[in-house]
Amino acid sequence: APSCLMMSLTPSRGCLLLDLPWEDILVPHILCHLPLQQLLSLQRVSKSFQSLIQLYLANMRCFDSTQIGPAIPRAAFVNLLKDNEVLQQLALQSCSEWLTDRELLPVIGQNRHLAQIQLKGCAQLSRHALVAIALSCPGLRRLSLAHCEWVDSLALRSLADHCKALEALDLTACRQLKDEAVCYLVQKCGRLKSLSLAVNANVGDVAVEEIAKCCPELEHLDLTGCLRVKNDSIRVLAEYCPKLRSLKVKHCHNVAESSLSILRSRGVELDVEPPLQRALVLLQDVVGFAPFINLQI
Repeated sequence: APSCLMMSLTPSRGCLLLDLPWEDILVPHILCHLPLQQLLSLQRVSKSFQSLIQLYLANMRCFDSTQIGPAIPRAAFVNLLKDNEVLQQLALQSCSEWLTDRELLPVIGQNRHLAQIQLKGCAQLSRHALVAIALSCPGLRRLSLAHCEWVDSLALRSLADHCKALEALDLTACRQLKDEAVCYLVQKCGRLKSLSLAVNANVGDVAVEEIAKCCPELEHLDLTGCLRVKNDSIRVLAEYCPKLRSLKVKHCHNVAESSLSILRSRGVELDVEPPLQRALVLLQDVVGFAPFINLQI
């Protein structure tokens, strides 16, 4: 357990521990089981421990800023990752208040093996951040840009041109994007399994139909609040995406049960209830109880 490991790392026992091979034993088999915040505290034990933790930080494969606390200082972030060139996963959603291109671009530029990047809500970045990701991370598979309104069509084109292995992309509330940009993306990134275009009033049937035709492996699609999406594109989605497992169309007022029933019959998880069930819920809200209804079909 992490608590037992921390007890073994007390100054009185530190010398024995530090005698173990650092790169072969301590870093891959012991330190990896400790919370990052506790590891950073160990740097204050001695200069040897400080060197050990710096070695660990330089060899981390995954970095999640939330492991350090609700808000990580800018200087601490820069220092933590300055020597790391082997990151595979990077999650920075708790850095949204201060993270800019200046802090992010060096990390992206020296970590070409990144496969997963989480930038949800990082509103102070610019399109240059996405271009840097596209140019530096050709093996990228999962990317979250939710609520990053700086994402524009040109930056998305760069991502599509260079990151063709993408499997999951979250573009929730990226309101600059229109049908043309989404179409270009899916034409280049046909391996997509999960895509969110939620809260984007500019996305309509043209984009959804192109998604359906270009992404046969699609399993999850979020169109929540896409007001221009209508029944026709949902029918195309049902025809071309046999692996679809979930579809979110809440607040898509032009999508009706006539198109959703096709997917519902296949067991696709939908976030809107059938009309009868919705009526019963509304009735329950009005009268305060669920009435007993005997239906004969």
